[in-house]
Amino acid sequence: MKAEFTAIIEKAPEGGFWAMCPEVPGANGQGETIEKAKTSLREAIELILEDRRTDILRGLPDDAIREKVIIG
Repeated sequence: MKAEFTAIIEKAPEGGFWAMCPEVPGANGQGETIEKAKTSLREAIELILEDRRTDILRGLPDDAIREKVIIG
């Protein structure tokens, strides 16, 4: 899946950086550099979205129609 999200990055008081994504509640990351914080955030977003997808698809009726929707 390819998508674009916003990364809000700030310096952490203890050193390094922390990042959060306003479009995906609960997605945050941290790292010693901005790139490491972004990588950590990217991994958190992927895990959260995969978990939500799995949770939603579990228990769908057999006759449910599943198609892709492309945004953007």
